[in-house]
Amino acid sequence: MSKTVAVRPPVPSEFEPWLALWDGYNVFYGRAGETALPRDISEMTWQRFFDRDEPVHALVAELNGNLVGLAHYIFHRSTLACGPSCYMQDLFTVPAARGEGVGRALIEAVYERARAAGSPRVYWQTHESNETAMRLYDQVAQRSGFVVYAKAL
Repeated sequence: MSKTVAVRPPVPSEFEPWLALWDGYNVFYGRAGETALPRDISEMTWQRFFDRDEPVHALVAELNGNLVGLAHYIFHRSTLACGPSCYMQDLFTVPAARGEGVGRALIEAVYERARAAGSPRVYWQTHESNETAMRLYDQVAQRSGFVVYAKAL
């Protein structure tokens, strides 16, 4: 049984396996039950991955024939560089595959795509309580020191 992680863009027929990962990610961040994302948001997100005019992209990680992780990233303009910035908005690995290199492989694949797009940087955020993920993040990137503020409208 191979432990090789394959990272690639999803294909349209993989909506249900992707949705299972996406739901797991959202549950992890407390978006479940009454606070769950409406299905139409998940469907629109999925459709965006296959629209050439959208700056939103997806990767999935496959291990032993199963989808075990996802990464979503967005290219956007910046006032600090000529090339597009790359924001990795979502990163998730199923609990059973954690420690198998899935998260690292997804991050490295986002780095590759950002380089190919001429992006001078990739950045992301995580919740301060996500200590397990931060151990990996501290190995593959530098903490920026910025604090994120948000207001729901």
